[in-house]
Amino acid sequence: MKITFLLPPVNMSGGIRVITIHAKRLAERGHEVTLVSTPKPKTRKLHHIKAALGLWPTPKSHLDGLGLDHRVLETARPIVDADVPDADVVVATWWETAEWAAKLSPRKGRKVYFVQGYEIFHKAGADRCRATYRMPFKKIVVARWLARVMAEEYGDPDSTIVHNSVDHAQFHAPVRGKQLRPTVGFLYSDAEVKGVDVAIRAIDMLRERIPGLRVVSFGSSQPESGADKLGEFHFDPPQHTLKDLYAACDVWIAASRSEGFNLTAMEAMACRTPVVSTKTGWPEEAITDGINGALVEIDDAQGLADHAQAILSLPDERWRAMSQAAFDTVRDSSWERCADQFESALEDAVRQHHGSSAAVPRG
Repeated sequence: MKITFLLPPVNMSGGIRVITIHAKRLAERGHEVTLVSTPKPKTRKLHHIKAALGLWPTPKSHLDGLGLDHRVLETARPIVDADVPDADVVVATWWETAEWAAKLSPRKGRKVYFVQGYEIFHKAGADRCRATYRMPFKKIVVARWLARVMAEEYGDPDSTIVHNSVDHAQFHAPVRGKQLRPTVGFLYSDAEVKGVDVAIRAIDMLRERIPGLRVVSFGSSQPESGADKLGEFHFDPPQHTLKDLYAACDVWIAASRSEGFNLTAMEAMACRTPVVSTKTGWPEEAITDGINGALVEIDDAQGLADHAQAILSLPDERWRAMSQAAFDTVRDSSWERCADQFESALEDAVRQHHGSSAAVPRG
């Protein structure tokens, strides 16, 4: 197949990582894959000067160095026919890209919408976002709850669920006991929907209850204030070091107000760290209270603190059992299996576009 992905500005986010993984595996399977993205927002002048002096990191993305056909528009504008090769399928990956895809010629391929989150929380485009979910695109979603939303709220019961996975070669850790110093970790983000303010409130409570509590965090954005609340903060750490950060923790806190999936929760579990999470995304499907972590309501800082404290207070033997259960939850997940499902969904979309008896082109 000839496949085109339409992307917003690329970065180090989990969503871009997932798109990159699927694009690379499709290319490795012989498909002709093109990715078209809009450019990164213009950097503020001070940041530009710092970058030129080597004092500010150069923006990175998961697409860097992979050798994929990635085309970046010369300026921030909608993607149009002239930017996109003729193809069998064109995949929108964000509500704005879905708007652009809707206006593309049929020559650009069967239109597929890869939904990794319920983006109505982006206030500037909530109504426009809802409108894209009503478009007659084939939808691929990353979690059962998203399929349910598409069916119940937008009248589309035919979404294909393709869960995310974890790279076990990258995210792994040996069997271990509790840390000598109780340690909690979380992902820092400046996006309100990620609930970092809730996680910090929970950790403040834990600090009062557990003297000497160690806090580990990382993120791809720099905090403009309140850095002292982040504990040992690792800005944009090398990907190969993430497993060590996860494995340094006795419990991982995920406080999002909305999540399509939540890759960090899965990665933490692959590194044998129990997760206390709000009831969002994949954790709501995967976590069983008291077995591999715990679930709380959205914005419930008290609940996050209480469950994290309970895990931190477990005897070592019981903590080890919870750690093993967390690992067992994701042990059989496989990006290869996810790639099979994603490829099949695209092939089905192309068949529907050309007629059920049509052969799907390869490469």
